[in-house]
Amino acid sequence: MKAKDVMTPRVLTVSENATVLDAAQLMVKRRISGLPVVDANGGLVGMITEGDLMHRTEIATGQERSGFLAFLIGPGRAAEDYVRAHGRLIKEVMSVDPVSVTEDTGLDRIVSLFDKRKIRRVAVLRDGHIVGIVTRANLLKAFVKNAQYPKATNVSDGEIRSRILAEMEKSAWAPTAMVEVVVDEGVVKLTGTILDERDRGALRVLAENTPGVRGVQDDMIWVEPYSGMTLGAADGSAAA
Repeated sequence: MKAKDVMTPRVLTVSENATVLDAAQLMVKRRISGLPVVDANGGLVGMITEGDLMHRTEIATGQERSGFLAFLIGPGRAAEDYVRAHGRLIKEVMSVDPVSVTEDTGLDRIVSLFDKRKIRRVAVLRDGHIVGIVTRANLLKAFVKNAQYPKATNVSDGEIRSRILAEMEKSAWAPTAMVEVVVDEGVVKLTGTILDERDRGALRVLAENTPGVRGVQDDMIWVEPYSGMTLGAADGSAAA
């Protein structure tokens, strides 16, 4: 899927010369957490979000550092904090260098930007102008729309087992040679040994997502590679 498939069109924007109060009132009224900031020509120049307005003198949350900490961060950083706490114009407090994508940018790329830049939204541009915005909420809506889970079907035990083994073979993390899969009337029984406890949850999910599976029984034993300690799934008891 691409940005154009999930984005919100007709995006609300604010001028860089508007006041932070204007932006805050608009976010509260429209129940949104951030706004693209544009210049006189409609070009994207920044983004203002709830996070940019958290440290403000109006609500006595301005960051005023003193003593050794103030010495460490230096006067330049202290000056920036002062502007963020006292600035009245959006261009004085907005997040600059905003992240943008095109309509054909894939959602995997957008999620990567969210993770890497620690942001919640990206503007979608066409010829330098905003035509949409993709937020985490847009991705959540796309997930709800497209999520499809296997329903109970008349699949033979042998076919269920074959599908599980095939999926395990495709997954680099799966300890295929150490785990046995047995299927009886749609119930999958997993036995054998795993060397990483995280494999347990992954194997259960893999089995649960296989069409025709009615339940999963976990009888796998985790063996800690260095100490040799073993741990079962059901009661959490350990043995040396």
